[in-house]
Amino acid sequence: MQLSYKILILDDDKLVTSSLKSLLVIEDFHDAVFFNEPVLALEYLKNNPRDVIISDFMMPSMNGIEFLSEAKKLYPFASMILLTGYADKENAIKAINEVGLYKYIEKPWDNDELIINIKNACERANLIEKLEESNKELKKYSVHLEELVREKTSDIAEMNEHLSAVINNCADGIMLVSYNGNILDVNPACESLFGAAHNLLTTKTVYDLFITKEVNFNKVFSSDENKLLREIEVENAVNGNIIPVEISSAFIPPKSSQDKGKYVFVIRNVHLQKEMERLREDFIATLTHDLRTPSVATIQTLEYFLNGKLGTLTDKQTLLLQTMKKSSEDMLGLVNTLLEVYKYESGRLKLVKTPFEIDSLVNECIAQVFPLAQAKNQTIEKHFINTETKKIIADRNELRRVIINLLGNAIKYTQEKGLIEIKAEIDNNDLRFSVKDNGEGLYKKDIPKLFKRFSQGTQEKRSIGTGLGLYLSKQIIDAHGGKIWLESDKGKGSEFFFLLPDSVLTEEKDEIWTA
Repeated sequence: MQLSYKILILDDDKLVTSSLKSLLVIEDFHDAVFFNEPVLALEYLKNNPRDVIISDFMMPSMNGIEFLSEAKKLYPFASMILLTGYADKENAIKAINEVGLYKYIEKPWDNDELIINIKNACERANLIEKLEESNKELKKYSVHLEELVREKTSDIAEMNEHLSAVINNCADGIMLVSYNGNILDVNPACESLFGAAHNLLTTKTVYDLFITKEVNFNKVFSSDENKLLREIEVENAVNGNIIPVEISSAFIPPKSSQDKGKYVFVIRNVHLQKEMERLREDFIATLTHDLRTPSVATIQTLEYFLNGKLGTLTDKQTLLLQTMKKSSEDMLGLVNTLLEVYKYESGRLKLVKTPFEIDSLVNECIAQVFPLAQAKNQTIEKHFINTETKKIIADRNELRRVIINLLGNAIKYTQEKGLIEIKAEIDNNDLRFSVKDNGEGLYKKDIPKLFKRFSQGTQEKRSIGTGLGLYLSKQIIDAHGGKIWLESDKGKGSEFFFLLPDSVLTEEKDEIWTA
């Protein structure tokens, strides 16, 4: 049977829209339209209502949150779904709370789960539309109150029946909770999740069921705002399995002065998602580790040629081999960076802190990048303030990686014959370090994006690189318990800072760190 729901799907990847089109046809959705450009999709929506609107998050001209916000202005009762990667989950959560999206679905998705979510979204949009129409009809025919009450009571009962069907068949657990945490009602999925029957669960409180100690339900019950709680676990009473979950809470306003309101908890089992993340991370770690060996072998082989150990080379041969060696070294650097990022994200990298002089480390880093600055006739000025004869306690190799990255960026974005200023300052046992350039600078709105994974440049201009350098630098500084940030104005250059609190070596720390 063909489904009559009207669906619009937007994704700038034509392969994604093509595959979704085939999937929806198989599932008997025959009134679906597909777009790869947000502007064209919005133009279409002006004259063509849709029940469900689905958008990818990352698109070059307009992101998915912006698109769905505009679409919601046109059709406030349509169900909005955002397709997003795990790295953008925070933005998706924010959109649910602020824009009022129905749901976000993470990539890669399971086709069966996607179809279930689309069907639920269609039912939701249809029910909301019917309810709105019913309310309008009640107002329009209020003079025929008794007759309309009988008719609409039947309609409402039917809608409630449909809504109950949606709730009872929802894959996520749904829980109705009082203002003080008592469980008032649950759906079958919730019973299955906890391995307990309805009559038992409704004798409990949320404090009894969620076993993660860090969960602060007081913040939920003291606010009427929607919340998303993560890193929570529950125990299935039947098999004893510990299941990771996420909880979305929504406030139901009170109906009387004696009522303090209620909360709806939507509880999602994220066990499969966590397992997929772990497998993906393990795959990346294995891949990057295995790529190092052939890269190193290639570099060593090219060095044999360039050193003349295998015969004399012509100038053209030398230039070609030097280019190949540089490309291989860049590849090895990328592989090493990916491996470091994985280690930090998975918590597998442990810092090796030792005492050392910050002056010596900074001078070493400057010497390494100075040829790059010299090639652009740039001047590097350094200012050491209260650092003489003092040592800090940190992971020297990791901190060196951060300083090299900041210096490399400053040289890349500073103009010919420009000035780069480096400052290292010790104040109250804290190390404060900064690199200032006189490049083009950044708009204020682009500054928060720079320390995110795979972020490259700005919306106006993308830079060459992986977008991992500043992200890894932030991971390193965060692991030291420090802070890294940027101050910049368009046209006035940029200055990157990091602060390592309580990192200066003192007599009390000497025994600990030199053992």
